[in-house]
Amino acid sequence: MKDWPGWPEEFAKRYEEQGYWTGETFSTALHRWAERSGDGIALIDGDLRLGYADLLRRSLRVASGLERLGLVAGDRAIVQLPNSAEFVIAWFAMQHLGVVPVHAMPAHRESELLHLARLSGARAFLTVDVLNGVDHRRLGDRLLAERRDADEPLEHLIVVGDPGDRAAVPFSSLDDGEELARPAERSGRDLALLLLSGGTTGLPKLIPRTHDDYLHNARRSAEACGMHRGTVFLTPLPLAFNYSWCCPGALSVLSAGGTIVITRDPSPAACLELVERHRVTSLTLNPLLTSLFLDELAHEEHDLGSLEVVNVGSARLSDAVAPLVEPAFGATLQQVFGMAEGLICYTGLDDTPTQKTTTQGVPMSPGDEIRLVDVETGEPVPDGAPGELLTRGPYTLRGYFRAPEQDRVSFTEDGYYRTGDVARRLPSGHLVVVGRVKDHINRGGEKIPAPEVEGHLLAHPLIDQAALVGLPDPLLGERPVAVLVCPHDAPTVADLARHLQDRGVARYKFPMQVEQVAAMPLTPVGKIDKAALIAGIREEAR
Repeated sequence: MKDWPGWPEEFAKRYEEQGYWTGETFSTALHRWAERSGDGIALIDGDLRLGYADLLRRSLRVASGLERLGLVAGDRAIVQLPNSAEFVIAWFAMQHLGVVPVHAMPAHRESELLHLARLSGARAFLTVDVLNGVDHRRLGDRLLAERRDADEPLEHLIVVGDPGDRAAVPFSSLDDGEELARPAERSGRDLALLLLSGGTTGLPKLIPRTHDDYLHNARRSAEACGMHRGTVFLTPLPLAFNYSWCCPGALSVLSAGGTIVITRDPSPAACLELVERHRVTSLTLNPLLTSLFLDELAHEEHDLGSLEVVNVGSARLSDAVAPLVEPAFGATLQQVFGMAEGLICYTGLDDTPTQKTTTQGVPMSPGDEIRLVDVETGEPVPDGAPGELLTRGPYTLRGYFRAPEQDRVSFTEDGYYRTGDVARRLPSGHLVVVGRVKDHINRGGEKIPAPEVEGHLLAHPLIDQAALVGLPDPLLGERPVAVLVCPHDAPTVADLARHLQDRGVARYKFPMQVEQVAAMPLTPVGKIDKAALIAGIREEAR
């Protein structure tokens, strides 16, 4: 049985005929990009400036090194690296050889990595020596020991940096030989990479992305974001994240002939210094980082004259925060909404101010198909009414990797992916995301959409970050609790009630409890970990 269901043949042929799928692979794409851009700078990492031709040569050398280890086309390899030139070089090296990278987050630990190794059947684990005080080599040792006698054993530990006293392969040794003589013969429909599902609870599912669909994703993202050869791109988010790798991200930049500026330091001060130094034109953030960057810009002066576009995605940007972005950065706000499973929406660079600040954009591809349905009945809802977002298209998966039971839940019979997002569609086609199917609090039968209330809370001048969670209540079933990050004392329940009343919010949505935390716990993909928040509140209550 195939590890993952591809697109039905009638859809695949349609996408090829309509030009969404070109049959190109990432190996042939990098060869073409290098021929087009030559000595143009592909990426900057500290003092390293790597041209397109250099990136091709180094990735072909590393591909040859991986081949010497015995890796072959179709093998999988877990890649857990911080933002670095090595990440980009190794990723393309695997594409040349036909090895499928499995994107792990730098924050993943033994539980998540072992799960990925089991599910993917990876033969190799590529990681760094030490990151943020964590010895990732020891994680590798344990993974190899756990998977040594498995049906699909993990055989190779490859380390960027010092491998230490172990039988590991230094990454530098892979980049020290001849170039791969002949890239593997792969088709555009073949598996190119495995991404992680972005859920906030449970272990992640693996998302199969092909060369055809992911290259379409990269090209359309570059076009939607106005990327060109002069684009200089920076993100403080992990490159392993689908958002910063392709939506828009490193691959979008390379497809347009631009330059990637790499940073390991996500702090606003460090990133804004890089914007000044390298004349960055495109900056990609999530809502949490956006608030931190706005605070930095309110207190420190930075020369952001080169900046053209600020993308904000991975979670919904509050309507209260969105209008602050363009005046503070002096650049166009472009909201991004989507998922590693496929669908990506962007607000247009020429959209009205209202569209840019209150919507999450329109689907980026003409091949995207959208349905909004009633959460309870599954029946279509009219434009303007909230409904669960269903989608299918030339870059949206038709099934997860080795997860047939999950597929039966996540997809309709005619191939639409159930995103779990609740949205409204405006007459212009713009989507307004109002929450998640499961991100509602049931207060005595009244359903409270947490993201809506969170947006109103963020408009309070004393609140930097906000999350609304539900805790068990003997009378109501669940009571809404506001978890806040504030520079000083948090507003009280009564303060929040007055604030929300002034903003016209229904009283049943008012928080019944306030908890102040120093920082929000995050999932490995950078989203607020509400399960951890709830567990922490319960622990303190004991």
